[in-house]
Amino acid sequence: MSPLRRLDPFRRKITRRSFLKMAGMATAAATVGPSILRAQGGGSLRILQWSHFVPSYDTWFDQYAQAWGAANDIDVVVDHINLADLTTTVAAEISAGSGHDLIEIVGAEAGQFEPSLLDLTDVNDEATSRFGDQLEISRNYSYNPITDKFYGVCIGWTIDPANYRRSLWEAAGLPEGPSTWADLITYGGKIRDEQGVQLGIGLAQELDSNMAHRALLYSFDSMLQNEEGTIVLDEGDPFEFALEAVKYMQELYAAAMTPEVFAWNAASNNQALIAGRSSYIMNSISAYRSAQQDVPEIANDVFFGPALAGPRGSNWSNAHVIYNYVIPNHAQNIDPAKQFILDLAENYDQAMYNSKLYNSPSWFNSPVSGAGEYPAVSGASSFADLHEAWFNDDPFRLEGEPEGKLRPLLNATEWTTNVGHPGVTSPAVAEVFNTFVIPNMFARAVRGDETPEQSIRTAAGEARAVFEAWRNRGLI
Repeated sequence: MSPLRRLDPFRRKITRRSFLKMAGMATAAATVGPSILRAQGGGSLRILQWSHFVPSYDTWFDQYAQAWGAANDIDVVVDHINLADLTTTVAAEISAGSGHDLIEIVGAEAGQFEPSLLDLTDVNDEATSRFGDQLEISRNYSYNPITDKFYGVCIGWTIDPANYRRSLWEAAGLPEGPSTWADLITYGGKIRDEQGVQLGIGLAQELDSNMAHRALLYSFDSMLQNEEGTIVLDEGDPFEFALEAVKYMQELYAAAMTPEVFAWNAASNNQALIAGRSSYIMNSISAYRSAQQDVPEIANDVFFGPALAGPRGSNWSNAHVIYNYVIPNHAQNIDPAKQFILDLAENYDQAMYNSKLYNSPSWFNSPVSGAGEYPAVSGASSFADLHEAWFNDDPFRLEGEPEGKLRPLLNATEWTTNVGHPGVTSPAVAEVFNTFVIPNMFARAVRGDETPEQSIRTAAGEARAVFEAWRNRGLI
């Protein structure tokens, strides 16, 4: 593992004009902050990056990467890939022992590749020393306490709130939208029956179903594993609460949904909301941003809420997307890759803004980089200040839209967890996630393929086999 090497104490900011001069671009990316690594002039860096749900982010990121490369005399190549193809592409590169130097993995998948990834403890430690404490959400997606290894640097995450059509819920008698899972049956069912618009929670093998079902499971006080990494889904209280959650999903489907949710992909609930065919989805704010551009009358009607409360008051949501940068063992340009991660973390205020607030930072206390390509925010000295200011007064709100739509997301760190809750996202958790064990559990019961009890025990057995295999490898 290449050690971190410090630059001289002189820390030079690179201005927007300097970027334009060095990168030769029509528009600037963002300011690149000081590096703690010595860039090896004439080197290269190949980055594999997912195709962001908010296209403006990809435009900014590509410009940023090229400007960063020009500033450091490094040839940077960025390849974008659809989310659905990311995991298989990473697996293929690892199997071949060649490919990109730096990869952004945007879910639980990173843990599954731990044996083939560099230990990035040095980068995480340096980031924390410079930017303050990292959010526990992010740490739990990138650190394995069994191996004492940071297999990634979780640089950011995405809030996963309720998205609901206010006019539909107002007509049903709940203008502020649902606050409990029970509301989805009572009012969501009324909306479907009286207004002909269903709920948008998938029952399929795709990202959003995976996230929604875990949120349901955790909010009903159940769990796949305990904090020690032992499968408890089919034991004691976790089993009883899981049974309650699965039976709830059967009721919810019968009351408020239609068969199309069994065949959804990760874009389906977004598309349904934008097309006016869904009253409620559990997702990030990306569908809203798309609606602002394409169907402003729908965007005007979309509002947000926090995680829904279960029968005993617990309310949990998962971080919708995780920005986990990893460096595979086969990487040829390790120092530039580490340097890029740290400089991007320092400039994550730019990422927040250019993703239209889709991205949130892992290091909330990081100081603002100083020369942002966004309107000045009075008194903002940290990312936390920007986060509060922007979510109180959305800079991308359309003319005529109500103010304060995003305020329910201000305390999202209080109701956001990781998919390994209450433990970490270990390699075993990652594999269970990637093989859709939990959404399959709910879908089997809803379709009637198995009873709720049988489906829970099937899922627990599948998960236990995965965990045992990873335990035998000494990784959990």
